[in-house]
Amino acid sequence: MDAYQHILLAVDYSEHGDTVARKAKGLAEKYQAKLSIIHVLDNISMPDTTYGTIIPLDHDSGYELLEAEKIRLMQIGEQLGVAPDHRWMVWGTPKQEIVQLAEQEQVDLIVVGSHGRHGLSLLLGSTANSVLHYARCDVMAVRLLNA
Repeated sequence: MDAYQHILLAVDYSEHGDTVARKAKGLAEKYQAKLSIIHVLDNISMPDTTYGTIIPLDHDSGYELLEAEKIRLMQIGEQLGVAPDHRWMVWGTPKQEIVQLAEQEQVDLIVVGSHGRHGLSLLLGSTANSVLHYARCDVMAVRLLNA
């Protein structure tokens, strides 16, 4: 296996997010790879902005929930040592936005948490499952037990 050059961590701010982040950080260190992070907003309404789907992290939106999400992403980026220009927050469908950014940024590994759903949830799919099936690069789904 060739060494990974660019790893994309998909963060969802879940209670198990630290586990996934530690795995991504460890892989980035092992392979001396660039680490980027993405957070996709799919559960809050989009305010009227001129920015499109990518949200600039260095502008005040005046929208409290959005500002809280931006602060959280910045904190995670700082904790992981991710350069500010490799942190993305976008609106959209997680599977589409993650795969699209991975292609745009020439990522060769996506790291995402997997809740190991069963039954109907499994049939309907999950972000990890969708990313795995549509990404053109390797995908690591970190199993989150008891999630």
